Amino acid sequence: ALPILGALEGLEPEQVVLQRKDKEVRAFTTEEILTAARRVSTYSSTPQRDVAMFLLLFAAGLRPLEVARLVVGDYLRPDGRVRRASELRAEASIGGLARPLYFASTRLDEVLLPYLNERIGPDPLPDATEFLGLDPAQPLFLAAGNQGFEITTYYRGNQPRYLCRPILEAYRKIFRYAGLPGASPVAVRTTVAARMYARGAEDRQVRVVLGIA
Repeated sequence: ALPILGALEGLEPEQVVLQRKDKEVRAFTTEEILTAARRVSTYSSTPQRDVAMFLLLFAAGLRPLEVARLVVGDYLRPDGRVRRASELRAEASIGGLARPLYFASTRLDEVLLPYLNERIGPDPLPDATEFLGLDPAQPLFLAAGNQGFEITTYYRGNQPRYLCRPILEAYRKIFRYAGLPGASPVAVRTTVAARMYARGAEDRQVRVVLGIA
């Protein structure tokens, strides 16, 4: 098994340092992350969703476009429990290849599960007994109007490219609320990689989890 649990659990800052070329990059500490999450909760108009989107980056090391492509069934089992060892589907992965996806952070559960339960509403369908009463194909995170974050396709030559401006804008706001110096999706992935290395992961394992070719 890959030596990754929840990116928020366990190791502390002085133990988590990543060597990158000629400099050391220290990962964000658990306390820094949780303090930032509290700021997001205070300032955001959609606190449960935004805190969950923020913590998910630290828990799984995904890119924003990959977050936009997640669906309820990626996170939940039919019985409503969290799918601890999941898979980022090939069609959701930026690299076009499926890879392991771990939802092992209980701190993420504490905000993401209530967010999903809130979406069920007061009158769930009487025969909706699976996936907490949600459609497993529905996006894990919704934008305004209860729709998924819109992904647009453009071409560079004959090669299709994909862009999700709404989720990039959502993350810009989230990181501004967080007030975490230097925080960005790239910096978060560095934190996840550093914590994996500190747990004894090899380069190959880090690359698989983060989807690095």
